[in-house]
Amino acid sequence: MTSKRVLVVDDEIHIVHIVAIKLRNNGYDVVTAGNGAEAFKIACEEKPDIIVTDYQMPLMSGLELVEKLRGSEAMRDIPVILLTARNFAIEDKQKEDLGISQCISKPFSPKELLENIEDILYQRELVGHSAELGRSLDS
Repeated sequence: MTSKRVLVVDDEIHIVHIVAIKLRNNGYDVVTAGNGAEAFKIACEEKPDIIVTDYQMPLMSGLELVEKLRGSEAMRDIPVILLTARNFAIEDKQKEDLGISQCISKPFSPKELLENIEDILYQRELVGHSAELGRSLDS
């Protein structure tokens, strides 16, 4: 089985390191970025299976990154987990409109984040298998 690629985006380097270590120790291929603009460029090149991004970053916020991803045919379906400050909430409508899979407040547990990533990727895999099965039944 090929390892899943996760793009981790945060301007706080210690958060990037903690998340990257947790994911690598659990078999994930991890690429990182320090801001949304850099993350978009890396996403175009690396085509990650999922993106974990901070909301508040210089150059391009996490929400701006998601908006830009959703505007790209090649990257519009990549699931995104948004990390937010404890006192910052994203409206449900905005979360739904942008297709944000999950919002997690900082400080967060790396174990909780890993569980969310695994759940989201597992659900995507199930949906993909269901679609394949439907196509083969239609044939």
